[in-house]
Order: sequence, then C-alpha cells, then structure tokens
Amino acid sequence: MMKKQFIITSFAIMTMSLGFSQANILNAKSPQEIGVKTDAQLALDNDKPLEYGYVDDRDILYSRMTWEKVVLDERVNFPLYYPIDTNNIGSNRRSLFDVLMSNVKSGAIRNIYDDSYFNTKRTLKDIEAAMVMIDTTELGIEQLNAGEALSPEYINRRDITAADIVEYRIKGLWYFDKRLSELKYRLLGIAPVAPDVNFMDTDKPDLVELFWVFFPDSREALHKAKTFNKKNSAIPLSFDHLLNSRRFNGYVYQEENVQGDRKISEYISDNALMQLLESDRVKDKIRNFEMDMWSY
Repeated sequence: MMKKQFIITSFAIMTMSLGFSQANILNAKSPQEIGVKTDAQLALDNDKPLEYGYVDDRDILYSRMTWEKVVLDERVNFPLYYPIDTNNIGSNRRSLFDVLMSNVKSGAIRNIYDDSYFNTKRTLKDIEAAMVMIDTTELGIEQLNAGEALSPEYINRRDITAADIVEYRIKGLWYFDKRLSELKYRLLGIAPVAPDVNFMDTDKPDLVELFWVFFPDSREALHKAKTFNKKNSAIPLSFDHLLNSRRFNGYVYQEENVQGDRKISEYISDNALMQLLESDRVKDKIRNFEMDMWSY
C-alpha cells in the first residue's frame, strides 16, 4: 500500500514539474525554443485551476465576511509585486497587476467592478481617469493661447504601472463547514490600490482602488500566470494557487457588521497600533469559533 502511494506521489510531482517549469529549457537549441512546449508536453497538458467543491448553504454553520489590506512593502508579499521592470526578463514572469491588466484588456477577465460589492460594472474607459493623467505644461498653454497647434513635447503623460501599486485589497468569506467540521476561507474579490495619479508627486497622495475583480471569474487567467517560487524555481506557483492558499500577509480593515460594514478606521482613527490590534482581534474572533466547536 505504501509503495503504491509513493508511486502515485512521485508521478504527481513529475507531472507538476513538467507543467510548471520553464518548458524545453534544457533541450532548446536556440533561445527562441525556450518556453515552447513539445508535442508530448502539449498532449499531456491538462492544467486547470482546482475546482471549488460545492458548499450548500445549509452546511454553513457560521460565516464572517472580511476585507483585508495586503501591503506590498512586506517581504512575504513580494511575489505579488515583482517583477516591475519587464524589459530584462522573460515574458513568462509578470507581476499580479500586469497579469490582471493584460487579461482585462484581452477579455479573459470579463468584468471589472466599481467596489467590493460588485454592483456596478466598469470598463477600461471608465478607469482611465484613475490610471492615466495627461497634462499640458505652461509652455504648451502659451502655445495654445497664441493660437498655435500644441506640440507633443509640451504634453506630460503619467500612467499607473506595476511599480506604483502600493497594496491589494481583498474580500473573502470565512465560514465553518459543519459537514467537514472545518473553518475554511473563500476569496471573493481583489483590487489593486495605487496613489491618485493626479497627485502622485505630493507627499502623501490618497490611495485609490483602481477596480475590483470578482475572483472566481479570474481564476482561469490567474492560474495560467506563474509567480516566482523562491524555494524551487523549477516549480513556480500560479497566482491562483498563491492567493487561494493565502500565501500572503493581510490586515483586516473592515468586517461585515450592523453599522453598515463600517471600517476599523472609522471607529479607531489616527492610531495605527490600535487599528492593527483591532485587526488581530477580528482574526482571533473568527479562529476562536472553530476552537470553541471542539471544546466540551
């Protein structure tokens, strides 16, 4: 029995390595062949995100919706932020923001939303105001006042890029599945957050949620995109795997409550330490429910 399990496990690891490592890198005879899968690899490919199991509403004994900030300054969150310079790196590695934007533009991610409640859909044209700033210099204004055509060198354009992303905000549901007797988490939404493009050069620009993505709608695209695995570069992680397994550190800044889902900053203001402690209290309250279920 043990031998059978060992064989199955070994085969699974070999299959993962074949699917996740940079294709054909050791057999390539030219740089152009790197990353191009062989016919045998294409025939074996069946690489899809792991489907969520069906959870009946009657099986949910307890649930709590939370919103978290994933700050990209923290080392554990670096795989979501880097690489920010794509000029000197292969096309198989991109930051989470670049992956989201490229898939939104291509239509692989079909819908983006205005907020975390997913009520109002947005388009790329709608979010352009938050992503791009186009300004005319003083010399350009003088040129226009003189009745002349505006020269391109007098136009300043500023675009939000992956380097400008400060944090991600995620929305998810903690729930206790009474059929499995287990506390579980389901990620529902994610939003990139950057400084207001119109005030980028000020000391403390306001942070803006660029758009929200309904996570189940983006899983296929995020599974195809790989992030760097610092422990083993032969088996990079997909963004879908990284986010679903919560391989990041987040701070709760909001939970559903009777006061209209008010944020922690609304009742604890100008005190970052107390806000952090309140975030931990919310997490402990959720975890303690599972512990209390096993207390007699």
